[in-house]
Amino acid sequence: MLLDYYFNKLGNIPEFLKPYLEVNSLKRLKNVGYFCGMDYASKDVYNFKEYITRYDHSLSVALLTYKLTDNKKATIAALFHDVATPCFSHVIDYMNKDYEKQESTEEYTEKIIRNDKELVNLLNKDHIYIEDVIDFKQYSIVDNERPKLCADRLDGIILTGISWTKDITYEDIDAIIDSAKVYNNEYDEEEIGFVSEFVGKRVFDINENINYYCHSNEDNFMMELLAKITKYAISKKIITYDNLYILDEEDIIALFEKSNDTFLKRMMSIFKNIKKEEIPIVTIENVKERLINPLVNGKRINKSMKMVLNWKESN
Repeated sequence: MLLDYYFNKLGNIPEFLKPYLEVNSLKRLKNVGYFCGMDYASKDVYNFKEYITRYDHSLSVALLTYKLTDNKKATIAALFHDVATPCFSHVIDYMNKDYEKQESTEEYTEKIIRNDKELVNLLNKDHIYIEDVIDFKQYSIVDNERPKLCADRLDGIILTGISWTKDITYEDIDAIIDSAKVYNNEYDEEEIGFVSEFVGKRVFDINENINYYCHSNEDNFMMELLAKITKYAISKKIITYDNLYILDEEDIIALFEKSNDTFLKRMMSIFKNIKKEEIPIVTIENVKERLINPLVNGKRINKSMKMVLNWKESN
């Protein structure tokens, strides 16, 4: 499986990180899918190659960060950067009408980390301030603004290319990881780039395809549909908002399906069985743009965002 191959390429889990993998706030993410609840959607719309979780993503972002930096604090922050992700992930951002940034749930990061006593004890033992982990955005190598590239963004491209768009190969994984390097960008920030121009453009192309998928009418419809289902279920007290941080995705889907609510049953039937050709046209403004402009040997592939937008047409 490509996911296993990718993890092998990232290398062994460092010893200092292993105890952190066992804390409850992180283990919860083993039951939260990476693709926003769409693992349970119509197979005619989504046909994922592999099941990937937010835990997988958290670990691979941490391993990628450590492989490129040897920075323990940044690695631990990377491991917990998605700790506030609820069931259905960005669907809840849709529910909160945060289409553009898709960060509406990040406000819970500090609360979750501070309330995980086992995690706090590990940090104290390692003489790491809790603020060093809560504010993962202080490490530009972990998270930064688009069109720059970071571990979170690069890992997302690889995972999505593996399972959803299916345009990542074994050779791509080798080339991307072997070519990845940390540069100081034009803002004097650490940023992931590539030694090879070919690899930089290959990552650009893969990301362009992902951006296309994420702006497709089918994806917008299905994301908005599950958001409406979840909001309705909360309004009818079938679940609570807090359940999104306590229950597994599979359990919540089961509660939706077992409900005697006629409207909810009808909505779930559409979600699980709709065919591509049956999906109506939907209009959602300001859906998040996933554009990147990677560094190659310390310089941008393209000099401006306008050139990023036009690069695909001219190459």
